[in-house]
Amino acid sequence: MDQTQLTLLALLLGAVIGGGVSGLIFYAFRLRDRAIARTSDDVPSGVSAILAAMDDAAIVTDASSTVLAASAPAEVFGLRVGEVIPSDEVRTLARLSRDSGAPATENLRLQRGSAPSEPRLVAARATAISPRLTLVLIRDITERERVEEMRRDFVANTSHELKTPVGAVSLLAEAIEMAADDPDQVRIFTARLSAEASRLGALTSRIMSLSRLQASAELTEVRDVSIDEVVASAVDAHTLQADSAQVSIVRGGTRGLYVRGEAQVLSEAVGNLIANAIAYSPQGSSVGVGVKSVDEVVEIAVTDRGIGIHESDQNRVFERFYRADQARSRRTGGTGLGLSIVKHAVQRHGGEVRLWSRPGRGSTFTIRLPLADVPEDRAPRTKARRKPRKAGAPSRSTPVKGETA
Repeated sequence: MDQTQLTLLALLLGAVIGGGVSGLIFYAFRLRDRAIARTSDDVPSGVSAILAAMDDAAIVTDASSTVLAASAPAEVFGLRVGEVIPSDEVRTLARLSRDSGAPATENLRLQRGSAPSEPRLVAARATAISPRLTLVLIRDITERERVEEMRRDFVANTSHELKTPVGAVSLLAEAIEMAADDPDQVRIFTARLSAEASRLGALTSRIMSLSRLQASAELTEVRDVSIDEVVASAVDAHTLQADSAQVSIVRGGTRGLYVRGEAQVLSEAVGNLIANAIAYSPQGSSVGVGVKSVDEVVEIAVTDRGIGIHESDQNRVFERFYRADQARSRRTGGTGLGLSIVKHAVQRHGGEVRLWSRPGRGSTFTIRLPLADVPEDRAPRTKARRKPRKAGAPSRSTPVKGETA
């Protein structure tokens, strides 16, 4: 075999070997790509079970932003298995984490439910769990932010409200010192100083009451509470205010009802409604306090014939420091905390407060609480005190309009 033939044979053998090696390398790359794709497109074992047990919205998404697995709460944000993530912001966050290989976090506004529901503020965190898969966690922080905003507003409003009486006390003290030789002026300034001090004391007391109601997780002295005693205590505490305003307080309704709770807190809540009704009632009118039981619920209604509350203000009257009539509230010494205290006190007892009002016709605030059974040690005595009323004889209390004595 000559040299030329040997060269051709060597070249042919090299071509065969090179082609075989190239084929093997190509085949190996194909196997690697298939393995990566198969591993990346499958949700890791156990992830679906973990997502199913989560209370927050969570999803696993691939490079095409398709949801491969999701927790049950993710449904409310429109995140469904087999569908593309509807939010551009969430898709961008997942892509950022996948490209960088590091977790990405951002606060977003996401639609919860169908329109026109209010967008929710959420904290979203994306973490890459494979070259193609990304885990996205979404936590609704709307209520947390709302509470924090309420706290900031409460501190700001309290500081503002305290400045007014404190400043007035300081000025009046200086005025008394300057008018020391004028007894008449001293008496005038002293009366105003006393009024501002009382207003400051009332404001401080109500701020403390509201803070206690919001800070405590549970009621501390729960017992069977007689609604008769609660109403009587609230009425007695505001008799002097009613007399000064030339307003009468009329009680009526069902007797012998009980609820579970703290008597002092409930008395303060009813008392705040009575004080509010007196402050906004014209002279010569009456404030009605009626009690009745409806479907295992005790209703305590306080009705006035005052100026009423405009519909646009009715949703805000339970806010701290909110006053529908600023000028009148200033004249009557209102703090703007009474109705807020009522709301929190009733909610702490598992109840609610309802409002009916029409401008020029007055308002009715109704406290609704779960009815409790009459205590065994009270039932016999309650029955013994009751005496049959003769036909035609007047009842001992005048019922509120719409109530049954």
